[in-house]
Amino acid sequence: MNEVLYLIKPGELTLKGKNRKFFEDRLQSSIHKKLEGIPFKIWNRSGRMYIEVEEGFSAEVDRCLRTTPGIAGFAPTVGCEKDPSQLVQKALELGGIALRKGRGKRFKVEARREDKGFPLTSYQIACTLGAELQKEYPELIVDLHHPDWTLYVEIRDRGYLYIDSERGLRGLPVGTSGRGLLLLSGGIDSPVAGFLMGVRGMVIEAVYFHSPPYTGEQALKKVESLSERLAQLTGSLTLHVVPFTEIQVAIRDRGVWDEATLMNRAAMMRIAFRIATRRKLHCLITGESLGQVASQTIESIRFTNGFADLPVLRPLIGLDKEWIMEKAREIGTYDISILPYEDCCSLFSPPHPLTRPNPYILQQHWETLGIEELLEAAVATVERKHFTYSKLPK
Repeated sequence: MNEVLYLIKPGELTLKGKNRKFFEDRLQSSIHKKLEGIPFKIWNRSGRMYIEVEEGFSAEVDRCLRTTPGIAGFAPTVGCEKDPSQLVQKALELGGIALRKGRGKRFKVEARREDKGFPLTSYQIACTLGAELQKEYPELIVDLHHPDWTLYVEIRDRGYLYIDSERGLRGLPVGTSGRGLLLLSGGIDSPVAGFLMGVRGMVIEAVYFHSPPYTGEQALKKVESLSERLAQLTGSLTLHVVPFTEIQVAIRDRGVWDEATLMNRAAMMRIAFRIATRRKLHCLITGESLGQVASQTIESIRFTNGFADLPVLRPLIGLDKEWIMEKAREIGTYDISILPYEDCCSLFSPPHPLTRPNPYILQQHWETLGIEELLEAAVATVERKHFTYSKLPK
């Protein structure tokens, strides 16, 4: 069977200094985990990463590279000796393939000469290959501004040629930026927050607060589906399901009703902090966006922030809802998030929650609730579910 060679552009990794190998090793590890069971070769050389695999596994490799943080772009490529005649031959082969696939007649050539000992400059390479392509295929038209397709040429340890690189997730490889606990609801925002921290290199675990019988199994399955989707992007995810019913009922019965939303949020932050501490995680992650709902005003955030003695990362804090929704569609969580199954937050929310709370008064009211034992019991009875990257069906 024929083999396919992939050229991978690490992007941000190339900016690293003496610790660059650490990031490259993490990226290779992510790829190895996702392609476990598939025979392939992978190596780094001259600022690029390469994978060689049998053609029958190319769809799985495409999917892996498309969903792995730390990759700026990738493309199936052809390699050849660093000889102008070899470059011309491979360029003509790729040009013919583009025409047979109906890619269009307008094209351009972009060349990058990393090996400065090569006799032609980048500009000369582009001009030479463009002229040879037009000579072989007279119907081709050079269009530098709006081409139908682009032939890319890189002169490194060898010559590499490919057409139209596919964009990756960019960012940093998972496992290079610590470990965090995501407060995951069934909504649109929190999965996006988890994704954004995943592509910054963070290993993500998640916590979900479940309140049966007020929230049913469908609500839990919805969150499990979101966890499974995030695992396709980050490689794996552990979901901590917290029994939250008794705590919410106690807050409703013992507290001030207009404060219930913030008290529930404070309880979630305290529980999440304890889970994160026991799991030796480095931070909490939330999907809060400033001013979006009552619990996300700056006064509310100031109050709930005090219940976690860890950094609380809020990657959506300055983003508007339309951007967040578009990103959710892009990463494949939106259609799951809008399924009509309510979570515990919506079911125990007063009609007119506080938006400008006094944190000192709220703290006094919190201490009168007497729910410390309930919080500890909830942490002790957490159920854990594990999700991993799944390969394409055969």
